[in-house]
Formats: sequence, structure tokens, C-alpha cells
Amino acid sequence: MPTSKNTNDASVNKSDARENFLLAALSSEAFERVYDDLEAVPLKLGQVLHESDEPMAYVYFPTDCIVSLLYIMENGATAEIGVVGKDGILGVELFMGGQSTTNRAIVQSAGRAYRMRVKAMRSEFTLGGPFQRVLLRYTQALLAQISQTAVCNRLHTVEQQLCRWLLLSHDRLNSDKLIMTHDLISNMLGVRREGVTLAAKKLVARGLIKSVRGTMTIIDRPGLEKAVCECYAVVDDEYNRLLGQGAGRRTA
Repeated sequence: MPTSKNTNDASVNKSDARENFLLAALSSEAFERVYDDLEAVPLKLGQVLHESDEPMAYVYFPTDCIVSLLYIMENGATAEIGVVGKDGILGVELFMGGQSTTNRAIVQSAGRAYRMRVKAMRSEFTLGGPFQRVLLRYTQALLAQISQTAVCNRLHTVEQQLCRWLLLSHDRLNSDKLIMTHDLISNMLGVRREGVTLAAKKLVARGLIKSVRGTMTIIDRPGLEKAVCECYAVVDDEYNRLLGQGAGRRTA
């Protein structure tokens, strides 16, 4: 086997890479084939991984970070259309025939990911084996998430949207604490900051979360699941149906 581009112990890196659900879903043979094309990279809070309409050089497999997909309007207003964490891959456009996308990808929660150059990804994808099947199934799950986000933002209250956003983020982290200000959350949801603050106060009053100085801590996960709209379960069920494991930690 060629020498890995990763500098840490290979067995540790392989285990860490398998923290990503898609890489974990690959057979041993398929994983060994792609592993030497993976590069471990730290991702900082607020780091932009790609801008809209710009060529993309890498796809990313997050392990303990979250990346938000944001649509930017002409007036600068933003709205989150999807989130990618250890459940998936950033850059589905690159194996669906495109070179770029219309959204911005920005790191919502810092951590680590494994990136792969586009050429290497496409080479493996065109083989038509497990790698291709896993990525296509994830793409369908991501489309379900994006569609459900649009429905949620149109039909449900800010409080329900905040619950959905908190649960989706919680699913993709190994912590109950989410480092995120109300300003940033309002940008993600495409609503006024005052609406986020009011919704957060209601959740705090119900004992579901704690909100202090840019950090939201989930206190009562089952209670938060009861408060959320059906959109969260729809997304989690679809992921489970397509990939055989839920990204979520649903208690019911």
C-alpha cells in the first residue's frame, strides 16, 4: 500500500476517518482504496470552504464539525438550506456533474474533516461500486433535508425552526454545547435576531436549553423532540431509510 499522506499513526487516522458515517459505511476494500486520497484538515469556526459559483477543489467528509450551506441573496441576506456533519459529505455537486454550486459553505462548529481532491473522488465514483452507491444515497437524503428545511421555514414558527436547528446540530456533534450567538442563528434561519432571542427564552423557560453568552446547551433532549415540528423526524427517517443508520439521537 502507498504511504499515507496523513502524518499521524495510520490506525488512529483510519479509526478517526470512520467517524464519518459515509466512510464507515464502505466495505473494508473500498475504504482502503480511498483512504490514501484522504487528508485530515482542521476546520475553524466561520471558515468558508467554498463560495457560490466558484470552482471547488475538494470534497469534505466531516468527523466532528458542522458545515452550513447558506444561500446568499443580492442584498446580503442569508438563509441556511442544509447542514453537513459526520453524517455526510460536502460537495455533492462535484459527482453530480457540476463544478460549483449556488451556495456558500461555512463552518458552523469547528472540528476536523477529511478532504479528498475532486479528481480522486471522481475516479473512485466512476467505478460504480460501494463508494458511488453511498454517495448517491446520501445525496437523496440531503435533498430531503433541503426540501424539508424550505417547508419548515415557510410553515412553522421560529421556535419550532430553532428546535429543528438545535436537534440537527446536536446530532452531528459529540457535545451538548453549541457555540453559536443569536445573530449567527438568525442568519442561518433567515429570521430577525429578536425572533431567535424570544424563541430561545421560551425554550429556556421550559427547561429545554440553557443560553449563555453565545453558547446554547441542550438540557432536555426528549423535551426538545416533543417541541419540534415533524420536519426533524422526516429528515432523520429518510436518512435512516437510505443509509441504514440514523444521524440522529432520537429518544422516541
